[in-house]
Amino acid sequence: MRGAARAAWGRAGQLWPRPPAPGPPPPPLLLLLLLPAVLLGGAGAQYSSDLCSWKGSGLTHETHRKEVEQVYLRCAAGAVEWMYPTGALIVNLRPNTFSPARHLAVCIKPFRDSSGANIYLEKTGELRLLVPDGDGRPGRVQCFGLEQGGLFVEATPQQDIGRRTTGFQYELIRRHRASDLHELSAPCRPCSDTEVLLAVCTSDFAVRGSIQEVTHEPERQDSAIHLRVSRLYRQKSRVFEPVPEGDGHWQGRVRTLLECGVRPGHGDFLFTGHMHFGEARLGCAPRFKDFQRMYRDAQERGLNPCEVGMD
Repeated sequence: MRGAARAAWGRAGQLWPRPPAPGPPPPPLLLLLLLPAVLLGGAGAQYSSDLCSWKGSGLTHETHRKEVEQVYLRCAAGAVEWMYPTGALIVNLRPNTFSPARHLAVCIKPFRDSSGANIYLEKTGELRLLVPDGDGRPGRVQCFGLEQGGLFVEATPQQDIGRRTTGFQYELIRRHRASDLHELSAPCRPCSDTEVLLAVCTSDFAVRGSIQEVTHEPERQDSAIHLRVSRLYRQKSRVFEPVPEGDGHWQGRVRTLLECGVRPGHGDFLFTGHMHFGEARLGCAPRFKDFQRMYRDAQERGLNPCEVGMD
């Protein structure tokens, strides 16, 4: 993978003249690529009007000029859409708060029909391929720490660029939330007691309920879990709505990876998770009787991160 990434930079580097042979050693290849873009100043930089999303076209490139576009976004979430991709984009993502980079992670989700360019993670000239050209698999999410580098989007050689569009959504999230994203860690691993207790206090949703139905979606490599909820502890978005019968219960749907093999089962569970790209993603989900044990043990030792009604 790294060899392919280096080759990609090699092709991009050929856009710029090499330094003369005499004199000091040439600068690193990445600097050769970035320096002309910096010298172009405002002509080569593309600023989003709302600082959250950017939409541009490779057809605006002049011959042999502005081969590398600089895109600056300062927002918690947004999208990049690059039509007729040619040359390359350097996407600079920054939070709209003063949070240190080490506390933040970036997650990107390519558009379903994204094609025409490779998306790399870049830092000091080293490239790691995140999303290869044409790999717009539904539900695919890639995450990395903000301090690990930035995004370098390079158009792939095409005989006819046609109506190709490369695009992705992005989110900047707190690092403590990143473990809930299925591309970062073992998604099907049971949570520890500490993780469960923290999840019920910090998740976007936390409910007590049972699994009514599970719908597997192989094309997305996802499973949709349909829940009936008897106790709603917290929710930031309207994931769960009152049931039509009006008996005090709620219903809703959360998603997890197909590989986790979720099946309908008897009994109550504690379901927690976060919203990612408009979808409720399942985090920790122990049986409710196990959560009760964890909570009471922590309560006796004064280690509960928050108070939860257990009745």
